[in-house]
Amino acid sequence: MSQTWPLTGRAEELRYIQTASWPRSGRPRGVALAGAAGVGKTRLAREALGVLAARGASVRWVTGTASARDLPLGAFAGTLGDIEAGSTRVVSATIGALLSDTRAGVVVGVDDAHLLDELSALVVHELVVRGSAPVILTLRSGEPTPDAITGLWKDGHLDRLEVQPLAETETAVLLAAVLHGPVDSGAVRRLWELARGNTLFLRQLVEGELAAGNLARESGVWRWSGQPTMSAGLADLVRQRMGALPDGFVDVVDVLALSEPLGLRVLTRLTGPGTVEATETRGLVELYRDGRRWQARLGHPLYGEVRRSGMGQLRARRLRGEIATALADLGGRRADDALRRAALMVHSDLQPDARLLTQAARDAVRLLDIAAAEQLARAAVDAHGGHEARHTLALALSWLNRGVDAEAEFAALAQEAGSVEDRVAIAVPRAANLFWPGQSPERAEAVLAAAAAGVTPAAAAAEATSTDRPTLAVVQAMVDVFLGRPAQAGVATAVTALRAPDLPPVGVLLAAYCGVIGLAALGRADEIGPVAARAYAVAPQSVGTAVGAFGLCDLHLSALHLAGYLHELDDLAQVHYRRAADMPGYSRLRGVALLGHAARYRGRLRAAIQDLREAWAGFANVDMEGYGFRTLLGLTHALAMTGDAAGARRALVRLEAHRHPSFVFCDPEVLLAHGWVAAAEGSLTEAIRLARESAALAVARGHPGYEVLALHTAVRFGDRTVAGRLSELASVVDGPRARAAAGHAVALAADDGEALRIASGQLEEMGDLPAAVDAASHAAVAYRRRHEDVAADMATARAHRLAQECEGARTPGLALARPLPLTGREREIVTLAAAGLSNRAIADRLVVSVRTVEGHLYRASAKLGTSNRAEFADRLRGD
Repeated sequence: MSQTWPLTGRAEELRYIQTASWPRSGRPRGVALAGAAGVGKTRLAREALGVLAARGASVRWVTGTASARDLPLGAFAGTLGDIEAGSTRVVSATIGALLSDTRAGVVVGVDDAHLLDELSALVVHELVVRGSAPVILTLRSGEPTPDAITGLWKDGHLDRLEVQPLAETETAVLLAAVLHGPVDSGAVRRLWELARGNTLFLRQLVEGELAAGNLARESGVWRWSGQPTMSAGLADLVRQRMGALPDGFVDVVDVLALSEPLGLRVLTRLTGPGTVEATETRGLVELYRDGRRWQARLGHPLYGEVRRSGMGQLRARRLRGEIATALADLGGRRADDALRRAALMVHSDLQPDARLLTQAARDAVRLLDIAAAEQLARAAVDAHGGHEARHTLALALSWLNRGVDAEAEFAALAQEAGSVEDRVAIAVPRAANLFWPGQSPERAEAVLAAAAAGVTPAAAAAEATSTDRPTLAVVQAMVDVFLGRPAQAGVATAVTALRAPDLPPVGVLLAAYCGVIGLAALGRADEIGPVAARAYAVAPQSVGTAVGAFGLCDLHLSALHLAGYLHELDDLAQVHYRRAADMPGYSRLRGVALLGHAARYRGRLRAAIQDLREAWAGFANVDMEGYGFRTLLGLTHALAMTGDAAGARRALVRLEAHRHPSFVFCDPEVLLAHGWVAAAEGSLTEAIRLARESAALAVARGHPGYEVLALHTAVRFGDRTVAGRLSELASVVDGPRARAAAGHAVALAADDGEALRIASGQLEEMGDLPAAVDAASHAAVAYRRRHEDVAADMATARAHRLAQECEGARTPGLALARPLPLTGREREIVTLAAAGLSNRAIADRLVVSVRTVEGHLYRASAKLGTSNRAEFADRLRGD
């Protein structure tokens, strides 16, 4: 971590101070910087003075202190020299001493001007009023200030600037600079909320969490786990801000420390109205309106951290019990009131209420706070909550990626299940747990088969519900599609099941999984909308499907990308991200991953890499259900498209190490990831081969949707042989991608610059900016080959503009847009040589002889005017 924290988010304030201090016309003035303690006033003032000093000014710095406040001219003691403090001309003499001994201009900084004695304040006042030198002073908002200082901005001699706390985005920039790397957005938000943008508190928090090991770099991203560690220094700062707390005040602060925000009625009942009013006056408590209810919270989040860290267990348990009882007595009707009561009850001196705890656990699932759901469900089980509590616990464990623990719970429940309906109700989530976090599709299918065998016609007539058999059929259909089996039958099963109005939510969700990805693979994307909409309508409200809605969104984004309906992606991802943005743990990471996928599909590569890296850092050590695998798949593509060959290769190695056995349908995209990495490394021959292999696999599975994407990727790598097949697919595959890909392929095969320019426009209109870059680059090459230099330059400019919109795309097509006197094979070999490959390695990769490679390098060296491999890279970049 940097020892000196950079000034961040203050550029506008610095410009304002410089303009106010030394205007282009008129006398020097200055500015008064006001704000709360720790907000950064002093640092801002010193930074501004440093800028003025760099321009030649001499800086004078004085500080007001409480200890010197009773001494006349105490702040200027070091400046007075031989001047007698009692002299009648002491003010003028002090000003003269400040301005002496320099030929350059002087600028004066006054820190904590609210602590100046009256005579020192008069010196500062006269210095400003006379226009002798610009003055930059700081003072704490809300503190008593000498009249001479207050008059400076009241009478218009100085501008007053309120220094605001850092915004969340500014905090993110500061933390990344201090920690020398990207910081998890959840950690940024937690730190910002705790510090409330106060840089002094923020620094203390960061240093404390680093020392405790809670803030640590994982997979290249700084992540924060656990509860805040209150270092002695930070605790002292917070206590100083809180001030002494009388007994009644302590009760108010402690109650809120354990359960903020809290309804005003509840807080008043527990601590008394007069005490609440007094703490609000002191700034210890804030009141705000939330709908029809007045809520109370602490004046600063760190007040609660300090009080909790020093609170005894007995007191904390008693207070939690009193709060929970008051919530129950006052009849809280809000959806989260029961959840709060139960959470308090778990760590209180009250007898546990199994029914309340079970319901609260289920509510926590719907709110996507899965860690809380597990804690509440386990407490309910311990309180003899029965089947529903154990079922909820099993679900929570599964969603926490603890598949082995979840299977143990599901297996025990299955042994106890009596009716067919109960056995099906356990078999479905049990199979899902084995399929995803359990990474055992074979065992999942065995569970489904056993359950289906028990739903015989006789049993169905006697005790099963009308939806048991369709639900099991839907789950098996989903499994078939995920495992890459022919999708026609599975999709038909899912679509038929969705017509039943009484299909349970888990059946609806898994039918949508099957339908969305199956329809996209079959090239029938225009049928996806109603299938997904039905599931989105029910999934968030059901305990068994609330988390699964994120998986559906991931599949939906992929399906829309496959078909070319890209303008819908951002809104879809944002809706689901917002559901979990404030939740801890995996729920938020799932939302971050969705944002990354949407950004990658749209070509916003820098944003995609940032989000996908953050998500992967959270999934890396614990993911078993496949989100990490899917995240790495997207990250590999995005890194390769930016030309980061080394980073893309590392991501690809991790991707292969985390291949999920239940995501077989992704195999064509995995092959394309290999192709993109090969392309980033300069091996276009291999990249084209891998794209064709991906297309062949899609054909073998009967998935024309994936075939279109694979063949278009080959076209982007420069393949001129697939125009006929893409033209055939354009007539049978839904969505704009098939038509745009066919147009691109036909134009490239014909080497038609104008048609390639049009194809680039179609791809841009579709929303696939990286593909539009490649088509524009191909157009530039085609124009240049026909000596249409103006058109070639315009196409090149278009390609680079689109690449900038892609936040740094460096695709193989873009490299071709730079004119070099090389054949395609010579360029490829030079690119591989520039990447450090030996002649033997190049020959092996391209399946040619070493002598052939040497010949191409010899001719290319003559054309480029260098045989130095390091200089090859410069020529390719245009340096």
